[in-house]
Amino acid sequence: MRTDPPLLEVRDLRVEFATRRGVLRALDDVSFDIAAGEVLGVVGESGAGKSLTGAAIIGLLEPPGRIARGSIALSGRRLDTLPPERMRAVRGREIGAVFQDPLTSLNPLYSVGRQLVETIRTHLPLTRSQARTRAVELLAETGIPGAAERIDHYPHQFSGGMRQRVVIALALAAQPKLLIADEPTTALDVSIQAQIIALLRRLCREHGTAVMLITHDMGVIAETADRVAVMYAGRIAEIGPVREVMHRPRHPYTRGLMGSIPTIGVQRVRLEQIDGAMPRLDAMPQGCAFHPRCRAAIDRCTRERPEPIAHGSVHVACWRAEATHDPAGIATPGIAPTARREEATASVRDALQGRMDTRDPSRTSTGSPERTASGTAERPGAGPSDRTPHEQASALVRACHLGKSFDVSLPWMNRVLSGAPRQAIRAVDDVSFEIARGETLALVGESGCGKSTVARLLVGLQHASTGRVLVDGHEVIAGANPALHRRLQMIFQDPYASLNPRWDVARIVSEPIRTHDPGCTEAQRADRVAQLLEQVGLSPADAHKFPHQFSGGQRQRISIARALASTPEFIVCDEPTSALDVSVQAQVLNLMRDLQRDAGLTYLFISHNLAVIHHVSDRIGVMYLGCLVELATKEDLFARPLHPYTRMLLDAIPDLQMSGRTRIPVAGEVPNPLSPPGGCTFHPRCPHAQARCHHERPKRRTLPNGREVACHAVEEDRLPEHGGAVAQSR
Repeated sequence: MRTDPPLLEVRDLRVEFATRRGVLRALDDVSFDIAAGEVLGVVGESGAGKSLTGAAIIGLLEPPGRIARGSIALSGRRLDTLPPERMRAVRGREIGAVFQDPLTSLNPLYSVGRQLVETIRTHLPLTRSQARTRAVELLAETGIPGAAERIDHYPHQFSGGMRQRVVIALALAAQPKLLIADEPTTALDVSIQAQIIALLRRLCREHGTAVMLITHDMGVIAETADRVAVMYAGRIAEIGPVREVMHRPRHPYTRGLMGSIPTIGVQRVRLEQIDGAMPRLDAMPQGCAFHPRCRAAIDRCTRERPEPIAHGSVHVACWRAEATHDPAGIATPGIAPTARREEATASVRDALQGRMDTRDPSRTSTGSPERTASGTAERPGAGPSDRTPHEQASALVRACHLGKSFDVSLPWMNRVLSGAPRQAIRAVDDVSFEIARGETLALVGESGCGKSTVARLLVGLQHASTGRVLVDGHEVIAGANPALHRRLQMIFQDPYASLNPRWDVARIVSEPIRTHDPGCTEAQRADRVAQLLEQVGLSPADAHKFPHQFSGGQRQRISIARALASTPEFIVCDEPTSALDVSVQAQVLNLMRDLQRDAGLTYLFISHNLAVIHHVSDRIGVMYLGCLVELATKEDLFARPLHPYTRMLLDAIPDLQMSGRTRIPVAGEVPNPLSPPGGCTFHPRCPHAQARCHHERPKRRTLPNGREVACHAVEEDRLPEHGGAVAQSR
């Protein structure tokens, strides 16, 4: 328990927006402190008020937003009453900010050195030469190698992780007392995320900087924060020491958030999901704002708003805090299938069964593969070498020596004048794998490793430079064979970008039906759309709404309904939950698992969240710089990773259980794909690399247990034992 006087004091903060429909209250009586050197994590779903709280503290509320009540004090001085000119002097000098997308914080026309020098000289009395020296020191301190040379580079010449380091250097340029970090790691790979977290922790320890860390990633909170505040509908629902709040949550909303998170080492058929959505500001429920979604709600919750009350070191705003502190206080959630939803599921199952039963005698009468008592596909993780001939014949998808190159050369005239050669990036390099019917194969790896390119090749959105893709024995060729393409669908990362904003939901969902089943009548299409919406947990009445009228999770459900409209057998899911809150992520993952169980769907699932991968997958492929370096069952990969890169990825997973395990950031960054290293492309970052690794490319070999790995160190049996992520999570 900290006894230091607070650096930041927020008391009864209320933020309102005046609109034509009246005054909307976005923050309502928010109070908390942050001490010097302390990290306060702020979590909650989108719309909870996290970023708005940070904007109010730093004085960046957008009109018509205004602070209607309360106070904000930094080192005892009121900030909310300062005029704009004086508040401008506080920003940067006493309060720094790090935002989610570093490109929006950096001017692409200026070198990073110019931007750093300008910021330093604005707030500190230094000459240009002194400011440049300070800028180089900041870049070096934030972990950018060759800082003296890279200071003159432009933002586009840095990787995503390095750009975020530059933004942190900018925020720290004037040595502020408080740093507000708004989703600083959300868009980063787990490897780069580990580096940024380690950097923030070190800066707090060495400089005594206080940090307000806004995120929806509870793993980041567990590793970084001293205390955590859980926000809901503009108020703090629970605040206290991070271990107490995460491991013994008292508020039902906190319990729901923690139950929504997939956990490595714990296999659950379903994640806990919080039904419903964050209330709109113009339709805030009376009493406790969470009561419409709360399974522990009583009559008092609908009438009276609870105020935060101390329960030991934790403050909770809940009438039933003591009851819900008991693990049995809230029932295990689930989706109660309606008759309409069951009918819709049966419709999809029947359509798939009619098309597949004649091809695959191993399928049951429900159209799904034979399943074990646990509900998983029989032998889903068997590698190609240890499957029986029948199992090999029943593989639905085969990628055979796939390769894809992109020409990134300068235009012809520029090459002639400059003498520059043609340049090409080998995005995918000799990748082969199989996916059995009803199986989920996951692909993991850092950004730029080729996962999304493989996904597009599988569904025919791009032509392969070498190799081919077979689905049920038929080759997938971009733009050819519509009958085959109707069996393949894709769900993209950003549902809003993949839905036409000018079409209503009925037209969006029915488009595949119009394309692949032109003989279907208007009435039949309308009925089919209603069935699909019911199946993904939406209402048929939503058919006449537009995408902007839905939340992020609901838009992703619409994307899934559209993918199901052509009754596909194989769906490629490219980061389908990375942009979603953990509660909405749980809804989508539960839905996808239900659909796989009921309709026998086959998935390729791409994600940088290894806990999500552990929850959804049967087998996992690890990609690095276009190559598939390891392929194994989920159980084998997480219990005993072989390839050094796989081990590094698992070592970088956040320690959600707060077991005391040291999170080890992945060393270095992915090399430039225009000039990849010779031999094993991972050898510049590998702690076990030897001379052979520098000049000889390893071949992927199948081990006796069926797993596949491409590594000289594994072949020569010179790697130390690794406990795996499952053992580390316990």
